[in-house]
Amino acid sequence: MERFTGLVLRHRLLVTLIWLALTCAGALAATQVTDRLKEDFGPPGSAARDANEAIARQYGTGGAHTPLVPVVTLPAGQTVDSPAAKAAIGEAFGTAGRKLDARVVSYASTGDRRFVSPDGRTTFGLVFPHAEESADGAGDEGPDLGEPLRQALRSALPLGTAVQVTGMDGLADGAGGEGPSVLVETLVGGVGALVVLAFVFGSFLAVVPLAVAVVSILTSFLVVYGITGVTDVNFMVQFVVALIGLGVAVDYSLLLVTRWREERARGHRGEEAVRRAMATAGHAVLFSAVAVAIGLTAMLVVPVGFLRSVALGGMIIPMVSALATLTLLPVVLAAVGPRLDRPRLRTETEPSRAWTAWTRLVVRFRWAAVLVSTAVLACLAYAALGLNLGEAHSGAMAKSGPAYEGLAALQRGGVPSGVLTPVDLLVPPGTDPAGVAADLRSLPGVHAVAATDDGAWRRGGSALVTVLPADEGGTGAGKDTVKAVRAAVPPGVQVGGGTAADLDFTDKVYGTFPLMLGLIGLLTFVLLARAFRSLLLPLKAVLLNLLSLAAVLGATVLVWQHGHGSEQLWGVSATGSIAVFVPAMVFAFLYGLSMDYEVFILARMREEYDRTGSTEAAVVEGIGRTGRLVTSAALILFLAFASLAAAPIIEVKIFATGLGLGILLDATVVRALLVPAMVALLGRWNWWLPAWAAALLRVPPAADGRHRAGPAGADEDHMVPHALPDRSPR
Repeated sequence: MERFTGLVLRHRLLVTLIWLALTCAGALAATQVTDRLKEDFGPPGSAARDANEAIARQYGTGGAHTPLVPVVTLPAGQTVDSPAAKAAIGEAFGTAGRKLDARVVSYASTGDRRFVSPDGRTTFGLVFPHAEESADGAGDEGPDLGEPLRQALRSALPLGTAVQVTGMDGLADGAGGEGPSVLVETLVGGVGALVVLAFVFGSFLAVVPLAVAVVSILTSFLVVYGITGVTDVNFMVQFVVALIGLGVAVDYSLLLVTRWREERARGHRGEEAVRRAMATAGHAVLFSAVAVAIGLTAMLVVPVGFLRSVALGGMIIPMVSALATLTLLPVVLAAVGPRLDRPRLRTETEPSRAWTAWTRLVVRFRWAAVLVSTAVLACLAYAALGLNLGEAHSGAMAKSGPAYEGLAALQRGGVPSGVLTPVDLLVPPGTDPAGVAADLRSLPGVHAVAATDDGAWRRGGSALVTVLPADEGGTGAGKDTVKAVRAAVPPGVQVGGGTAADLDFTDKVYGTFPLMLGLIGLLTFVLLARAFRSLLLPLKAVLLNLLSLAAVLGATVLVWQHGHGSEQLWGVSATGSIAVFVPAMVFAFLYGLSMDYEVFILARMREEYDRTGSTEAAVVEGIGRTGRLVTSAALILFLAFASLAAAPIIEVKIFATGLGLGILLDATVVRALLVPAMVALLGRWNWWLPAWAAALLRVPPAADGRHRAGPAGADEDHMVPHALPDRSPR
């Protein structure tokens, strides 16, 4: 790192010009990259995806797209059994189908009483609008057709008939409105970061980490723009780069600037202070970036394209941020750092008194701290066992608007909400669709089955059959119904729909989850073993990370799936399930991001242990020096994720909430309580590194000849005196 820092400082003008050029190019790329991003979520090669793509190609309706569900309530005194009313309903749905170029089904076309409420006044239908097929075969949702459909139906129905239109897409759109753009969310997060940085530094240095973040984010967008020319990249990458980039880039800059100020407080000036900061904090930044990237490699082994593209985007931002921090930031600090470090309302002369006092208390009651914090995490992790993967329940979406009114009318008529998530079957030539429909009507959980001989349902010898489940696809019962349908259909019949796609996604992603855990655990262990020259510290870090991540999933289940907080914070009731991609993405991102704090803290503890030979002194000094930094960094990341939670899409809200809860849990319960207590509890065994392991890792073996372990769990402070504080002149 010493030679690297010297190289950077010798070519400071070239380094500055390169980053300036990359930033300008990145600003241009950021304005154009959105149009090149994709919205495809399905795993390639799955049965449901193949079925949905085949349905989209042959029929252009249904498949992966849920239908519009018009609800017709006749005036008092009239029922669907009256010939005039039934004819009017048939004419209305026929007119709607022609005007909207849609595939429709209703009571009039099937004669099935399951499309009618028990009192005969309310009936519903399914309208599958034509979707233009996109390059990936998924199709395009197109404009909102709810109001045109309602007007088309009303024009042919008796006076006084009430018509509402609902559907899962309409309910989702009504759940959050338009919401802020990525740019607005990033600006909100940036303002919050500036406030925190101003408090941390008490000087104009607060703008430096934000400047590095801007450079890192725009350069990352430039890299993403280039990747879109080679492979498909999911639209969520823009959120990842902008918001996670803001937090990570500021974190890395915060660490290096804080250490630079500390070196200046010890009397080092000019480039010497930069070199000394890079020799310590620079290594921590590098290891942290690699740890984040390792966490995201977990998604690269998953055979799902959108997760892989998000993983690539997530790996780009920490690596670019680390590169900017290790090259551009030293140049800035050497050139203008002292001038920006005014009015210096805060200094780095001594460790934080508050954090030092807190850590001494934790060390004193180490057993209690370990037991309490572990119990909290274990209780939250237990809640994760009730995780239900799937689409949010319709009742958790809109609380007002046309789609909500349509859902209320449907429920008042006694129609189960499962009809909002139908299952489309593609029946091949040579198989009787009527026979398939008849067999499926008797299955448990099936409310109705539609199989008409209309031209929109028959093409090229194939046919479509639509199954209407009683329970929504996101519920356990709804998924069981789809599984039963898959088991009951004849060979060659393809089962599509969103629920079937979610089931395939779950199998593809979480079937390889043990491989993911093993891969990232092994890579992280090796990386941290080299960084800390210890076998026990990296093992503890990996295990604690897994426990804290399980606790985060449990907290997400409690907040969203069970609704303990989602109603109060976002006005969204219990979703009943968590989107299938959320746990995998939360796990991959938090595993790496939480390693930031682990590296920051343990690297300082290792440094202090090498200086004093005392584990207890290393714990107190390490937390005293890094506690405020880690808390501030966590707060900045939390603000970024809170900004992301303002997005109108419920799945994005859940994802952002998981990240935010994870950062808070990690910075408080884990890093401020459990980690120092466990390190103090294990004493000198934290630093155990036998000669054979040191040789494999290619690091010097632990020099512990002068430090001897006391009784199990005791610290060695009674044998090694505490080092005196640094009193070098400023």
